[in-house]
Amino acid sequence: MFEIRFHGRGGQGAVTSAELLAIGAIAEGKYAQAFPSFGPERRGAPVIAFSRVSDAPIRLRTKVEAPEAVVVLDPSLLAIVKVAAGMHDDSVIIINSGHPKAQLAEQIGVPVERLATVNASHIAREEIGRVITNTTMLGALVKVTGITSPEPVIAALKARFGRIAEGNIKAFNRAAKEVLPPGQA
Repeated sequence: MFEIRFHGRGGQGAVTSAELLAIGAIAEGKYAQAFPSFGPERRGAPVIAFSRVSDAPIRLRTKVEAPEAVVVLDPSLLAIVKVAAGMHDDSVIIINSGHPKAQLAEQIGVPVERLATVNASHIAREEIGRVITNTTMLGALVKVTGITSPEPVIAALKARFGRIAEGNIKAFNRAAKEVLPPGQA
């Protein structure tokens, strides 16, 4: 089982990212879950969402404590949330940032070799016209982890966003191309 934790702020689409990943994985014949964890429900408040993907039925119904991947949609959360909590030696963290990986790794206390970055805010602004980074970060996650193929997630984007799907799909694909995966500076 592969577990993912998404960190964002209310209104940024962390919950939607978790759901779209699960929909894509299920379409590919896998088992998947997606669910949020809210504190005070308001726009801008820190939000955590979770996904699980497996080749076997998933019976676990608790929040993700030891994720294989962590996705940070909003880099301002790095200063207030322990985004690396529970990560193990094989976990990867994908951060929306254009800052040097070494600087980010030091800030959150993880080895730089486990860090991937993509400037999702820049990509979203150019491709979608708004700085909503959820679909952009989803493209980076799929590329870095290979948890599912891009095609079923793109199909989920089309179904979810309808007439505005095109910009989200462009942002998804561009992030997959521009993400700096672990081990690459």
